[in-house]
Amino acid sequence: MDIAKRFKENPLLKPQDLAASAENLQVICLLNPGVFTWRGKIYLLVRVAENLGPQGGKIFIPMRSTSDLLEIMELKLDDPDLINTDPRVIKYKGLDYLTTISYLRLFSSDDGINFKPELLALHGKGYAERFGIEDCRVVQIGDTFYLSYTAVSDNGVAVGLRTTKDWQNFQSHGLIFPPHNKDVALFEEKINEKFYALHRPSSKEIGGNYIWIAESLDGLHWGNHQCIIKTRTGLWDSARVGAGAAPIKTAQGWLEIYHGANEENRYCLGAILLDLENPAKVIARSKEPIMEPKESYELSGFLGSVVFTNGHIVNGDEITIYYGAADESICAAKFSIEEILEKLIHLG
Repeated sequence: MDIAKRFKENPLLKPQDLAASAENLQVICLLNPGVFTWRGKIYLLVRVAENLGPQGGKIFIPMRSTSDLLEIMELKLDDPDLINTDPRVIKYKGLDYLTTISYLRLFSSDDGINFKPELLALHGKGYAERFGIEDCRVVQIGDTFYLSYTAVSDNGVAVGLRTTKDWQNFQSHGLIFPPHNKDVALFEEKINEKFYALHRPSSKEIGGNYIWIAESLDGLHWGNHQCIIKTRTGLWDSARVGAGAAPIKTAQGWLEIYHGANEENRYCLGAILLDLENPAKVIARSKEPIMEPKESYELSGFLGSVVFTNGHIVNGDEITIYYGAADESICAAKFSIEEILEKLIHLG
């Protein structure tokens, strides 16, 4: 039931559209932008993944040093301690490393189709962001922009927060959710004087990759965690689910576009509806995906068969979703809120 109206201009941004951050690096992927409007323009805060390509039987692992400088670990491809079967993660002597290092680059557009890079680049800082920062969600509450993002290090995958009022000066608030957690989407307004956020803790031993909700009095310290959406055996979201961008306020409830994946790492988009006054209560959920990978640029790339979003623009009934395609390029599609709501199956 794919109801996405994809832009005919897709992909809007590709790796070759951007120069790398250092001479010895190359841009491997552009992924999963946070999206916001400001001063009459549309902005994408794009995750840029970079690395050195394999050379002379060697593989190179980029990371940040304790002084926040780029350092490269060099390994031989025939090293018996190297497990190199996943394009995203390698294992070496029992430890995990990313094959790329990600940071955030800002792009702007007057029409939402043609984007040009701005000077702003946000890199990982400190030990908790040593392997990079990824998949930023951007929300504006009052005059403050909140940037929640995935922070990756050898200590695990966590969630960091930075805030800004002018996109020039940023305040870092450290980690707001500890490992292992990601996919944090803040609501764009307070509910009963509280901040709310969707998040996705995970465990290798017990439970699963489910969507949770939490509340906060200050947007920094979170509690009253509740699991609200689980995976569904035999369906498109059987292996993991995670929040997309900020929930959208409608007359019927908070509409959240989320991603789900199966055991073959095929990523699709679905939707849930949450109660306006008690967003921990799930009112309805889509049985089939509202968008699934089917175009060539979604089926083939760094990681094929992926559509993944954490940013959108809402204009009346119309949602423009900007999404990562095949973990390689940036694309866009339009949806009707009314049409999505009609596809949901009410629970209880």
